[in-house]
Amino acid sequence: MSEEHAYRVAAWWTSGRTGLAKSDSAPNAIHFTAPTEFGGLEGRWTPEELLLAAIAGCYTTTVRAIAGGAQFDFTDLQVEASGTVRKAESGYSFAQITVRPNLKIASSDERDKALELLKRAEKLCLVSRAMGTTLKFEPQLEITKPASIA
Repeated sequence: MSEEHAYRVAAWWTSGRTGLAKSDSAPNAIHFTAPTEFGGLEGRWTPEELLLAAIAGCYTTTVRAIAGGAQFDFTDLQVEASGTVRKAESGYSFAQITVRPNLKIASSDERDKALELLKRAEKLCLVSRAMGTTLKFEPQLEITKPASIA
């Protein structure tokens, strides 16, 4: 397996109060909007929810990978990620994000191993670790000339 993997997502504003996000690997785009508290539409994903989904999804896949490597079988896994956004002097930011994994196991004899597995996943989840990463910001401008009227 390669030591480096690249991923790309593009998002664009489509009209009014909604946009689309598309990845290179998925056939369907995701419609998104701002949270309703900021004038967004109901029934669409928000960037805040997509971030929480990325955390929950990453934690879930990390648990599955660790469990597979340890040959540890579990009955079911559900991961809930919730966050609180607060206004600060520099603007809104996540004040707290909580991850609540619910791992179902067949026997109480597996309890210690299951808890260790969940703790390892917390430390190894790539998306959670990226939360402390400084973003590299590379803005680009494109000047489009309006069509001339003949």
